[in-house]
Amino acid sequence: MFVTPRYGTGSLADLFPSVLAGLGVPGACDRLGLEVTAARVCVLLVDGLGADALAANPAAAPFLSSLPPVTLTAGFPTTTATSLGSLGVGVPPGEHGIVGYLLNVPGYDRLLNPLTWRLHGAEGKSDLRTELVPEEFQPTPTVFERAADNDIAVAQVSPRYQEGSGLTRAVLRGCEFRPQVSFGDLVATVAEALRAGRRSLVYTYYGDLDLTGHVRGPSSPAWRCELANVDRLAAAIAEQLPPDAALIVTADHGMVELADRIDFDTTAVLRDGIRQLGGEARARHVYTRAGAASDVAATWQGMLGADFAVLTRDDAVASGWFGPRVTPAIAERIGDLVVASRARNGIIRSGAEPLQSMLVGHHGSLTSAEMNVPLRVFRA
Repeated sequence: MFVTPRYGTGSLADLFPSVLAGLGVPGACDRLGLEVTAARVCVLLVDGLGADALAANPAAAPFLSSLPPVTLTAGFPTTTATSLGSLGVGVPPGEHGIVGYLLNVPGYDRLLNPLTWRLHGAEGKSDLRTELVPEEFQPTPTVFERAADNDIAVAQVSPRYQEGSGLTRAVLRGCEFRPQVSFGDLVATVAEALRAGRRSLVYTYYGDLDLTGHVRGPSSPAWRCELANVDRLAAAIAEQLPPDAALIVTADHGMVELADRIDFDTTAVLRDGIRQLGGEARARHVYTRAGAASDVAATWQGMLGADFAVLTRDDAVASGWFGPRVTPAIAERIGDLVVASRARNGIIRSGAEPLQSMLVGHHGSLTSAEMNVPLRVFRA
């Protein structure tokens, strides 16, 4: 069963607007009813921490499990670049425009990977930051820019590779970047950044749980051990909070383990009429040749069966998957067809995406395991 994103009332896109309301930013609305009015707030985003998986492993995460259990939905697709766009801009994907892991950009013959800001499969280093300017690709002011304009000290504490990246410039710009090099350094740097002003907002990112889930699977002992590290990290940040601060822990998506794989690169019938295949295994953007969309939709639905939803772009938009509003320019980035898995299966590409095709854990679709993410609040 699919979970519909709760845009406007209970989604990841609503988190920072609610935090800004608590910090007293004019015009900001507490859409989530957080009622967090602390002068200093840290938001810890744990890549790959689904709410379902957290609830199933309380012994591995005693600190997080001790906090009131609230659940948000990510947006669609449930993938890191899209979720960071929703988080950092405070609007659904149909408005910020990062609509998938691999997406079409008119004027380019290859798909854009927003995580790397490069063209997928291009020879050499296809860094597009000067050609496809991130601030123009996503021009809406970020929540960090709004906070900084209201005299709030804003910092991002993240791995060095994220500093100045195309995705950071597109959806997380407007804050002081403070690189972290280790578990302890992250905790200490967050504590220091929270004390940087009379009011402060700190965003920090932890990615090892997602990596572990992809490689070993979210049901593996390795994943549970890494969840314990996440719990210790959150507890350590909480211990270092100033008296007038709050810690909010959330995630960008959950994850599932594939039980069945359909290989696009070795299944000729799936390739008929296709111009490009974007997205990822659990949620594909299918860009068809002119006039072929109806035939491709019938072929794909007939072959994939009830385990997959095969929607036209218009139907996916009308279903609210990308939010209540999708601008015409952003609609062009969405596939002519949008294909999402209902079960534990995915559409891989063994030739074009060999590493991703071998992964155990995947995400992208609208199942509960992928869509629901935790919201945990600790007040000092």
